[in-house]
Amino acid sequence: LAGSVPEEERCTVERADASLTYSLFLQRFAFSRPVILGGVTDNSAFRALCSRDKLLAAFGPLPVRLSTANTYSYRKVDVPFQEYVERLLQPQDPTRLGSDTLYFFGDNNFTEWGPLFQHYVPPPFRIPGTSPAYSFGIAGSGSGVPFHWHGPGFSEVIFGRKRWFLYPPDKTPHFHPNETTLAWLQHTYPTLPPGQRPLECTLRPGEVLYFPDRWWHATLNLDTSVFISTFLG
Repeated sequence: LAGSVPEEERCTVERADASLTYSLFLQRFAFSRPVILGGVTDNSAFRALCSRDKLLAAFGPLPVRLSTANTYSYRKVDVPFQEYVERLLQPQDPTRLGSDTLYFFGDNNFTEWGPLFQHYVPPPFRIPGTSPAYSFGIAGSGSGVPFHWHGPGFSEVIFGRKRWFLYPPDKTPHFHPNETTLAWLQHTYPTLPPGQRPLECTLRPGEVLYFPDRWWHATLNLDTSVFISTFLG
């Protein structure tokens, strides 16, 4: 379902294609700035398994763990996957706080979801000394996670579009940890001078965003979206 949230006026995250070598990735991006990678993998087979019907058939009665869509995501709620898809996968209510918004991302049971993840082709790059871990999610239009930071990783959109906002570690964004990204975009973002705005871009299916260690980032799903991240820990 298409949302009413617009894309950014201009993508300010650098892009690279399949010609990017591992050595150049390490030299130019791995430790310094984000990059959007296009055409580095083919996940058409994985995407076919992530349709609504296929996912409901495979996981419908199984429980999934939902997090609150605030910076700290402390509260967890377990519901059957089918209930999440049919009842909770709705557009974001702009008046709801992050602590009142449930979001399916991560906390995946790898015994149950592992067979699906075996079909995912991760980005070909790694950070020396790290190992990858997947986090899979599905969320409604206008939903997202407000600003937070952690270790480096990749994020790929499988269905839908996801808008990203990023700040380097030394530029802490102004936000309330219980304010949704949608509310921040509507109320805080318009007041920011150009020099204080984040790097931003909208990812489409098949595109992968890499973000370095400790970079602040917030996300906003412009449509009902399916996505998977590869965290490097």
